[in-house]
Amino acid sequence: MRLSRRSLIAAGAALPFLRIPARAATTPGKLVFGLSSYPPNLFPWANAGTAAETAKLAMFRGLLGYDAEGKLRGELAESWERDPKDGAWVFHLRQAQFHNDDPVTSADVAYTVEQIATAQSTAYLRTEMQGIAKIETPDPRTVRFVTKQPVATFPLLAASSFLPICAKGSADGNAPGIGAGPFVPTSEERGVAIEFKAFDKYYRPGLPKLKALRMVAYQDENLRVAALQTGDVDLIEYVPWQSMSTIEQDAKLALQTTNGPFMYLVFNGKAPPFGDARVRNAIAYAIRREEIVKAAFFGRGAPMEGIPIPDNSPFYDAERAHHWAYDPAKAKALLKEAGLANGFSAKLLATAQYGMHKDTATLVQQHLAEIGIAVELVLPDWATRVNLGNRGQYEFAVGGTSADSNDPDGLAPVLAGNLTPSYVRSYGIEIPRLDQLLAAGRAEFDEAKRRAVYEEMQDVALAQAPLVGLAWRSQGYAMSRRVQGFHNMPGALSFYSGTTFEDTDIV
Repeated sequence: MRLSRRSLIAAGAALPFLRIPARAATTPGKLVFGLSSYPPNLFPWANAGTAAETAKLAMFRGLLGYDAEGKLRGELAESWERDPKDGAWVFHLRQAQFHNDDPVTSADVAYTVEQIATAQSTAYLRTEMQGIAKIETPDPRTVRFVTKQPVATFPLLAASSFLPICAKGSADGNAPGIGAGPFVPTSEERGVAIEFKAFDKYYRPGLPKLKALRMVAYQDENLRVAALQTGDVDLIEYVPWQSMSTIEQDAKLALQTTNGPFMYLVFNGKAPPFGDARVRNAIAYAIRREEIVKAAFFGRGAPMEGIPIPDNSPFYDAERAHHWAYDPAKAKALLKEAGLANGFSAKLLATAQYGMHKDTATLVQQHLAEIGIAVELVLPDWATRVNLGNRGQYEFAVGGTSADSNDPDGLAPVLAGNLTPSYVRSYGIEIPRLDQLLAAGRAEFDEAKRRAVYEEMQDVALAQAPLVGLAWRSQGYAMSRRVQGFHNMPGALSFYSGTTFEDTDIV
């Protein structure tokens, strides 16, 4: 899906396509943001990477969201509760308008969820939305979701950036949908930049503070940093780790970092021998993760030797967190047990567009060679890497992402095998017991019982290895000190930081 002229007009754009000037950072009230890549698409319910997510967070809002500290808050819904009679989740909508000036109603919410859940959908949360038995709209500002099974974490789904509410009929086919976010897209230079203007009927009075927002793609990370240093942009995402110290020492700039995103490996279970859990575990034991943290992230991160549950979570278990500690003897024994004592050859998919992906892949290649696995690197651009992953056209691959929330249920999108194919999770690997445990944790309201469920979930995930953790990484945004109000949101929510564009100003 491309943000075409027709779709921009449908989204309420007031301006025709114009060639966007190369330098606009000094325009009063306008912030220029340096994207790490041009969004592969802006389809509202797809996962197309962080750059696309950031752009969509300017355009769209969901029922719920998060504040700058990572606390759940109302967005298009001003309140919500669970009906004790039937367990339905009930949302009460605030008075809000879409970019085409139509009011946000319960019919729009029902339309959105129905579009995501349809059998033909490729939406990131399609499977989760198929767990809804029925949607009731008793009046224009009330929505009731009756779920097939109890869902304790339903508010977290409602806050997902992959569940923005679109105006009814606006996101059919390839249309990008009409949102109710703080900014309206006005023009684009395909592959280069997207322009936005402030939505003057945004539901939060006095926001957004900016008059305009321009997002410019700098695929070369060094050029992205240089653009910030020279003032061509005001704020950048994906600060390269090798540049963080330099930025910290620059009196004109500020750096915000958080640990939460992580690097990991995924596998194509239909491409032998990766359907064998012993092979996946052999790979897990063969990685010297400290070297990845040091070489790819300049020491700004931490080794990940288990399933990505952070050490500040009540569900963290120290022993399980170090399950895959480096053990080449165990790795070779597992390969021998799998009938591959002499090793094998395989292709590892990553991308050359992000240095962290390429550097991580190079180290994995070196480490696996030591246990007899000859790895050839495949390093296309980011959009191609996403497409290959979504289609399962790879053998194994380096991934970089974050959980959907700071709750263990936020790991379901990268662990579950019964979801719509996505580049963020392994392809063709179904582990019914793991899916059952994820569902059980989602349905459990008692925290002690949830903890027991997630302990078993980790045991199954470690044994079957649909995901092999590599490293936590320090995720950074850097900005001119003239930028006020932007926040790098905590932990797993770092990629939601675009939400705070509504509070951002440039002085």
